[in-house]
Amino acid sequence: MPRINFQQQLVALKDKLLAMAALSQQALALSIKAYLNGDLVLCDHVKEIEEAINSAERDVDEMAYDLLAKEQPMAIDLRFILAVIKINGDLERIGDQATNISQRTLPLRQGPPIELPIDISEMGDKVGIMIRSAIQALLEADAKLAESVLAMDDEIDDMNRAVQTELVDLMQRQSDVSGQALNAIIVSRNLERAADHATNIAEDVIFWVRGSDVRHKFSLEQAD
Repeated sequence: MPRINFQQQLVALKDKLLAMAALSQQALALSIKAYLNGDLVLCDHVKEIEEAINSAERDVDEMAYDLLAKEQPMAIDLRFILAVIKINGDLERIGDQATNISQRTLPLRQGPPIELPIDISEMGDKVGIMIRSAIQALLEADAKLAESVLAMDDEIDDMNRAVQTELVDLMQRQSDVSGQALNAIIVSRNLERAADHATNIAEDVIFWVRGSDVRHKFSLEQAD
């Protein structure tokens, strides 16, 4: 009976983490929409979701640490709980990146709209796919799907570097758009960081499922 109860608690912990993941994904998607449309109402909604994410983070940590202390799990169950604790932190930081993006909306509305030579929407879509895939890998204990997330990160890094280059060049040529160009650079950087957190989640899924630590290893293999 105690072992059955422990497994039920693991399921409850996973469900709580997945609910938090849904909030983080929603916050990021809404923040990009708010930024692109100049929608301050959506910004307020993102702030509300972030507060819910922060509360969920505390709950997940408490549940996880309680299981570690009372049940003293071994092997794959121990790896799962350790992975949950780390994934929990990355999901909270994705919520932070969403808040940072939404905060770029107000300064955007204070100047005339301009056409920037970048596609924040496309970048946001790709980051969203990374996060969804990482969470799906967690849901299905799918290490191969998690590996596919690691491969996506390089594309986001390339996009972010291209944004920096193009917008710095634009600011040098057109000083009147410097404010909005700088906002876009910040948003791009926030998206790149959100992608990094998705990568961390995928690495933790691999650690849970396979018991192998792939941090830094994948990037080294890509470079060979």
